[in-house]
Amino acid sequence: MNIRVCMAKLHNVTVTEANPNYKGSITIGQNLLDASGIKPYQMVIINNGRNGDTWQTYVIPGKTGEICLNGHPPAHHFKPGDVVIILAEAFVTPEEFPKLVAKVIFVDDKNSITNVESHTLGDL
Repeated sequence: MNIRVCMAKLHNVTVTEANPNYKGSITIGQNLLDASGIKPYQMVIINNGRNGDTWQTYVIPGKTGEICLNGHPPAHHFKPGDVVIILAEAFVTPEEFPKLVAKVIFVDDKNSITNVESHTLGDL
């Protein structure tokens, strides 16, 4: 049995682009991927603070600070300037679960990292 967990959160990042002509995914700046541990092609959930929409897709790496929703459906629900929360999923075994270190990345309005927090079960 595996447990579905949130292994990283990009808190209040700003959408920099919405590209309806791409086949899908979300482009996330390499700076944010490195800090959070999110991997290319990993599944993420994106929650839009402007309209409450939620979207799930996979990650592709981009330029520093970039957050781009790709494809027709998300480009209609996410616009440049929207503030979103991105949650990265992982599946862990019961043995791995107690060792989970979830990262929360905080940014400024240009998606530059201002703080990184690491959370464990001991924090609860």
